[in-house]
Amino acid sequence: MAALDSHPNIEIRIFNPFYRGAAGRLWSGLTDLSRINRRMHTKTFTVDNQVTVIGGRNIADEYFGARVDAKFGDLDVVGVGNIAKDVSGMFDRFWEHETALPVPAFAIMPDDPVAELVTVRERLAKSREEIKDTKYAGAVVAKALEFLNEDADVLDWAPYQLVYDSPDKGIKSKAGPSAAITPKLVEALKSAEKELIILSPYFVPRKAGIEIFSELQARGVEVTIVTNSLAANNQITVHGGYAPSRKPLLEKGIQIYEVRPDADILGTEIVAASGAKATMHTKAFLVDRSKVFIGSFNFDPRSANLNTESGVIIHSGQMSSMFGDNVDAGLKAQTYELFLYEDRKLRWRGFEDGREVIYRKEPQSTWGQRFMAGFMRLMPIRGQL
Repeated sequence: MAALDSHPNIEIRIFNPFYRGAAGRLWSGLTDLSRINRRMHTKTFTVDNQVTVIGGRNIADEYFGARVDAKFGDLDVVGVGNIAKDVSGMFDRFWEHETALPVPAFAIMPDDPVAELVTVRERLAKSREEIKDTKYAGAVVAKALEFLNEDADVLDWAPYQLVYDSPDKGIKSKAGPSAAITPKLVEALKSAEKELIILSPYFVPRKAGIEIFSELQARGVEVTIVTNSLAANNQITVHGGYAPSRKPLLEKGIQIYEVRPDADILGTEIVAASGAKATMHTKAFLVDRSKVFIGSFNFDPRSANLNTESGVIIHSGQMSSMFGDNVDAGLKAQTYELFLYEDRKLRWRGFEDGREVIYRKEPQSTWGQRFMAGFMRLMPIRGQL
């Protein structure tokens, strides 16, 4: 980052960084945890204030189907026009915020930034040469051309509401309701009259969240939760925080589905990653098949209270129906359905080769995973998950 920042056309700022150097990181952790525990989780990508991508995808190989040992399922939305300008305005608020520091303010800069930049260019050139003739590179080109050849009908023009946390949320003294995304999301959730579908890889509803879902279910809204199974989850700690909420939700009639570790992720077959562990990373919800939220917000305490998050609520029957139909089509083959058995114990319903199978314990999980998840349930850390 220090080398890139020395490039005349590249600027990098870091939101709420540790203090300088290894000793600074240790000192920050010991003396300033309440500050550095607040992270920017917002994810957007905007070009020329004309086109923007909003979602929950990080910039790393596993989020782009470029690893053979991991496959993440994500969801983004591409926006053009005013939404791009709105997202750019949000970016400016973060860029100009007092907690967003330029790299030289906290990093140890290279003695010879020009030479360091040459080294970076050489590494990039080597990497580009290595990937040039791979199946993945070919797929990227093919998908780009496929998109460019689409006509205008590929876009659905629709009203929207950009929602995001203020960068002030990164400062404990300023992290009040006015800085938060949650009131707008709760308002959208409570507007449901018939159906609510939530996809959240890390789902840790506390008492207030369980009450909201229960109230919706009680007034006739069909509430469906889709999250990761223990075997699919890349955060066992989070699964330990989520597990206690399953029985109370099921008792209220709420449907819960957990994504299988062998679920199909579109595109991963390109790099022969089909056999890798699948992890759902999509963060979205659907209200009455009339509006859909796509963004970075997980239904957990960290997204609600600590991290800054962003997303867009899109009012589109066409897009919502497409999203809902895709969820419906994947539930049976790609997830385990949770239910309470006659003894009020949890059971998982799955299908193997078209045959229904009932599991008495977390399917496809190891003893070690179950032990760690159970141990984490005992730890007083749910507010940090």
